[in-house]
Amino acid sequence: MRKPLFFVLTAAFALAIAYSFVTVHAADEPMPAVGQVAPTFKLPSQDGSQISLDSFKGKWVVLYFYPKDMTPGCTIEAHNFQRDLALFEAKNAVIVGVSVDNPDSHKQFCTKEGLTFRLLADPEHTVVDQYGSLGHFGPMTIANRNTFLIDPQGKISKVWTKVDPKVHSGEVLAAIPAS
Repeated sequence: MRKPLFFVLTAAFALAIAYSFVTVHAADEPMPAVGQVAPTFKLPSQDGSQISLDSFKGKWVVLYFYPKDMTPGCTIEAHNFQRDLALFEAKNAVIVGVSVDNPDSHKQFCTKEGLTFRLLADPEHTVVDQYGSLGHFGPMTIANRNTFLIDPQGKISKVWTKVDPKVHSGEVLAAIPAS
């Protein structure tokens, strides 16, 4: 009788631990809504230059948050944005990725995966938090996989949360009107 109870309790404990490591927690700050002016920011990119949202005035901005460089889902999402980059540029749009990784990690990720668009480093979680995209994966702090489409006037046009990295680039591309 003791053995089955031990196994049940052990299994329940293991499931509780596993669940805590895969649960993505809600952000600390509320997410900006469609129609709001997009929160401004200035962050370092993979080449060390400081990039601000204001530098893209007059363009559509695809601001996508992702959990971690060089992980499977993030690599798929980045490859698809890279694959469609010319289509975004034809619609007067830029792609900007943000994670809590540092600029060196972004540089390695871009080099390894052939990425040419900007990846911004937010290790202090400032912008990730401003956009309501701060999350946790077990003990790690990450950026939740959310995307904000910002119109040429600087307002949020569309928001996607918990995106599917396999199809997301096409979803975003379809949401940008032809110029």
